[in-house]
Amino acid sequence: MAHQPIIDRPSKSLWPRRLAWASVILLLAAGLLLAVAGPAYRTELVELGNAFSLLRYATYTALAAAAVGLITLIAGVFRRRFVPALAAALVIAAAAAMMYVPWQHWQRAQAVPAIHDITTDTDDPPAFEAVADARDDAPNEVDYPGNSTARQQREAYPEIQPLTLSAPVKTVLAAARAEMQAAGWDLAEVDTRRLEATATTRWFGFKDDVVVRLRDEDGMTRVDMRSASRLGKSDVGTNAARVHAFLTSLKARLDQG
Repeated sequence: MAHQPIIDRPSKSLWPRRLAWASVILLLAAGLLLAVAGPAYRTELVELGNAFSLLRYATYTALAAAAVGLITLIAGVFRRRFVPALAAALVIAAAAAMMYVPWQHWQRAQAVPAIHDITTDTDDPPAFEAVADARDDAPNEVDYPGNSTARQQREAYPEIQPLTLSAPVKTVLAAARAEMQAAGWDLAEVDTRRLEATATTRWFGFKDDVVVRLRDEDGMTRVDMRSASRLGKSDVGTNAARVHAFLTSLKARLDQG
């Protein structure tokens, strides 16, 4: 009796491994999209809207990686394919961590007002002078936006207040300049009582302008500061955090001598 030839067929036990590879590939694709969005905009390869689209696609791809990973994990455990199951668990964890970044950004955007100009003196905000020309070419205005912004700032960031220091203006000026240089800001002007600089965000390269004004008050020095974004309706709290961190560091620098 003639024997039928044996035809090799892929084992059903291989498909958890293939699903695991698929989830890994999706995760790598999501990571690549997430990583290139900021630098692509910063180097002017894409416009801002397209850069945000890359972030959105990265989120969708990470979700797909997590979904495939979950299927792989269940199949791997059911078929006792523990290596694919372990790989799938790692993919799920990595995808969750990757999605946490845009989720946190979105949560933060919902929690703060849609403003982009923060100052310690809303009645008499320090004016931009040295960076005024650069801001004229930017979407956001040079002048302080006004009462609506001031009201929203007071409600959201009550900690943003002038800083009064028991040191002469000259000493505070030198310390403020050192703090700006330590922060990596580009100094635009250093006068006897004011400093202007531009801070560039690391990932997207957004430009935010900063001015610090010093006034003598009965032998003390009052420090007022303003930080404003050139682009975007909302700064997601970035400028308030910058002002608070700078004034805190300035006081610590002077306290240390």
